[in-house]
Amino acid sequence: MAMEVTEVLLNAQSIDAALRKNSEESLKQFQEQNLPGFLLSLSGELANEEKPVETRKLAGLILKNVLDAKEQHRKFELVQRWLSLDGNAKRQIKACLLKTLSSPVSDARSTASQVIAKVAGIELPQKQWPELIGSLLSNVHQLPVQAKQATLETLGYLCEEVSPDVIDQDQVNKILTAVVQGMSASEGNADVRLVATRALFNALGFAQANFSNDMERDYIMRVVCEATLSPEVSIRLAAFECLVSISSTYYEKLSPYIQDIFSITAKAVREDEEPVALQAIEFWSSICDEEIDILEEYGGDFIGDSDIPCFYFIKKALPALVLMLLETLLKQEEDQVQDDGAWNIAMAGGTCLGLVAQTVGDDIVPLVVPFIEENITKPEWRQREGAIYAFGSILEGPSPEKLIPLVNIALTFMLSALTNDPNSHVKDTTAWTLGRIFEFLHGSAVDSPIITLANCQQIVTVLLQSMKDTPNVAEKTCGALYFLAQGYEEMGTSSPLTPFFQEIVQSLLTVTHREDAGESRLRTAAYETLNEVVRCSTDETAPLVLQLVPVIMMELHNTLEGQKLLSDEREKQSELQGLLCGCLQVIIQKLGSSEPTKYVFMQYADKIMELFLRVFACRSATVQEEAMLAIGALAYATGADFAKYMPDFFMYLEIGLRNFEEYQVCAVTVGVVGDICRALEESIAPYCDGIMTQLLKNLSSNQLHRSVKPPIFSCFGDTALAVGEYFEKYLVWAMSALQSAAELSTHMTGDDELIEYTNSLRNGILEAYSGIFQGFKNSPKTQLLIPYAPHILQFLDGIYMEKDMDDVVMKTAIGVLGDLADTLGSDAGSLIQQSVSSKDFLNECLSSEDLMIKESAEWTKLAISRAISV
Repeated sequence: MAMEVTEVLLNAQSIDAALRKNSEESLKQFQEQNLPGFLLSLSGELANEEKPVETRKLAGLILKNVLDAKEQHRKFELVQRWLSLDGNAKRQIKACLLKTLSSPVSDARSTASQVIAKVAGIELPQKQWPELIGSLLSNVHQLPVQAKQATLETLGYLCEEVSPDVIDQDQVNKILTAVVQGMSASEGNADVRLVATRALFNALGFAQANFSNDMERDYIMRVVCEATLSPEVSIRLAAFECLVSISSTYYEKLSPYIQDIFSITAKAVREDEEPVALQAIEFWSSICDEEIDILEEYGGDFIGDSDIPCFYFIKKALPALVLMLLETLLKQEEDQVQDDGAWNIAMAGGTCLGLVAQTVGDDIVPLVVPFIEENITKPEWRQREGAIYAFGSILEGPSPEKLIPLVNIALTFMLSALTNDPNSHVKDTTAWTLGRIFEFLHGSAVDSPIITLANCQQIVTVLLQSMKDTPNVAEKTCGALYFLAQGYEEMGTSSPLTPFFQEIVQSLLTVTHREDAGESRLRTAAYETLNEVVRCSTDETAPLVLQLVPVIMMELHNTLEGQKLLSDEREKQSELQGLLCGCLQVIIQKLGSSEPTKYVFMQYADKIMELFLRVFACRSATVQEEAMLAIGALAYATGADFAKYMPDFFMYLEIGLRNFEEYQVCAVTVGVVGDICRALEESIAPYCDGIMTQLLKNLSSNQLHRSVKPPIFSCFGDTALAVGEYFEKYLVWAMSALQSAAELSTHMTGDDELIEYTNSLRNGILEAYSGIFQGFKNSPKTQLLIPYAPHILQFLDGIYMEKDMDDVVMKTAIGVLGDLADTLGSDAGSLIQQSVSSKDFLNECLSSEDLMIKESAEWTKLAISRAISV
């Protein structure tokens, strides 16, 4: 097969589609019939200097894909498959890979580096291939120079693939020594220096012990700072990326170097090429993120306390740092693209300035105001735009008391600039800044209103006028209107926007029909704003919201009638359907929340449901999610009447629950099952077999994204609460699944993301228990639950002892303790008294500052005392 493999790999890259397809089939067949032979052929191809570069590269790529996949379940299968391969075959494959590192062909070397790292990622955690790191390190001192380069590259990839606890400290020290030596200015070869610098970036997570040692840290920092001055732009860029990573990973170690880093970054921002300058700004943004997090965690009360691990780097560098960032705001590009993906030095500088404002608050204002005053009326557009961008950037962080006097002076000027400035960039930034003013300084939380009856009309008029401007300006203007409406959310009966409601809605609908509404996210922004205007509207405008129902229904109807579209058009159509379903969802929630409007709205319910069912028949994932959410709102609004839609809708509900691929659709569908349970109560019973069977199947699948599992457990609770003792037929299966998940969730430790997931999993499990106990309450079948009580109490003990539950879990958990006592009475009383921590847990919740936890605990205390006294 060896000769053939070269040919097949060449043909797999042919421009002839038939030849390509045949080759792909042959490779697939070879892989399925003889995996060890297949992998040996590929590694042999990669290592063979006589083979064409393109077949060697493809051979390496296929090898890499045989070892790794994005989906977790697939990755797990591939890892198991590699581990179970014949040891001899694996040794030969690894020998070929290591040999390729000294190939004169750079593509072959680089591909081999990546494959070695993938194999290491599988084997090192299993204590296999212990000699790998030693043999790589001995390579670093070898010539030719390309072997050194490829080895450092491999070490970099390896650090990306394995977690720090897999490699012992002695080897970590040797890796870091090799990498940092490769980076140093004495390394004559720029390619080696570059891969070493990139390798350090990946290895920083391994360097905890080294950063705690002053001498070693000084050495690493010196070499990184020297590399930021390299004549090669790619090395400077990689070195600044290392500094950015160090700023977050080792923030508390930066004090001795911060002065030098400021000089280096300031020089790069002012003089270096844009990609390098962007990373230099990113360093300060990253420091801001660290200090914002620290100060949030420790609260404002501790300021000045020596215990806070905050070094106030931003505060200390403030005047010079702000000056440097303000200069960047004047470096806009003439034709800069006005969309979310665009990024240049002016945008990076403004973003960093915004983070600085959040870090230091009021102190930034006097440093920025002179810049604004000096530039805001200049004839050159860059200066006007820079001044307005600076103003918009500092609106989050400083206190309203400090900002509102400035806003009161600036508002009239801004409205005039939005209408009259000749430059589109200036208008775009002005609309964005108005949005920020309304977002942070307008609403019930702010004492002195910036929007009064006197200026409200002018603001609305200018915004509606600017919605006719170019798509980028119109999109930002929609954003400003969105926050303007949101600020009046708590007004209740009357809002200054009420007189303009009809005009605003009409203008937004007009925007959605613009020829160019597909540019700059304009159509999406207009619908999002329309939704917010409806959501925050008052009772006075309810009749106008009702008039909107047939209008949006007609729009949705029009998207469903129509010719067969090309795939590009179909995607746009789907997006529009999703936006319209989202809009109907908000309208349904608004009208369904009060009896009089709900009564009038009901005349449309059948027709709306009919439209939603037709949307489902289109089978587009983006739309299905929105349509599902809208149906959830409809179920809530129609209550028991929703039963008449179930026969037609149930099939789509099942399809949604089975949709593992688009797991967001699956998660939303699970949530809607909960809405329908609450709406139909016991009338959901005929559909429970289908629902519970599918939910249990979902839980046992390793293909379903883990984020869907917590809502599935909550859904058990909703179902049990709806059907009561009828849930008996699913009880054994549901309790078994809950028990397994509960055991799993008390042994989960890890990073913040895992702790957050664990809390959401626990909350789902507890909501299930709560629903089941409440569902069975007062039924003759409560006895069926007694066998499960000890395990539930053990679970509550476990999560209490671990001390990492959040407030949401705490409230649900103390509620479950109460449900247990309330439903089982004296049968639970003695068990609760024997429980390890119930008493401590209850006392902790009773003295909680969170009112909801406290209320829940007081109810639980009552339920327990009743259960014990029986």
